[in-house]
Amino acid sequence: MIKPESLRAQLTAAIPELKRDPDRMLLFIKEGGLAATLAPGLSFEYRYTLHLIITDFGGHPDAVMVPLLVWLARNQSELLANPSLRDGIAFEAELLANDKVDLEIRLPLTERVGVHKQQGGGYKVEHYPEPEIESTLPGGRWDVYLQGEWIGGWDAPDAAAG
Repeated sequence: MIKPESLRAQLTAAIPELKRDPDRMLLFIKEGGLAATLAPGLSFEYRYTLHLIITDFGGHPDAVMVPLLVWLARNQSELLANPSLRDGIAFEAELLANDKVDLEIRLPLTERVGVHKQQGGGYKVEHYPEPEIESTLPGGRWDVYLQGEWIGGWDAPDAAAG
């Protein structure tokens, strides 16, 4: 599975607290399954819920949610585009002392995998990219401000560049 590490990289780059201490972000895959058919080849789809936990977070939740939404727009766009799936993004926060929280976000994710028999034997496995959609999200520098105060930022590739 590729998406958890991709999300980890996005959030670590975007959130100053995680850039300083990346071990405070934990990722777990739960409720996982495979969707496959008897069609030629052994292609399948991973379906799972990603549990993302950020411990002792002292920043504003927007510093997490904005880069998360940008990542979702490029990597699981139907969660934003399909009204029946929009409630699939869930979170909980445990309020700790000293204005910190343990934040857990749950995301239903899928990943398509092609498995095709090769001439001469063996199988080729390929993780397919997400379908390209016309992006309203420009590449370049993204900085996020809340009431005039910088809360995070990252460099995003152009959608055409991946």
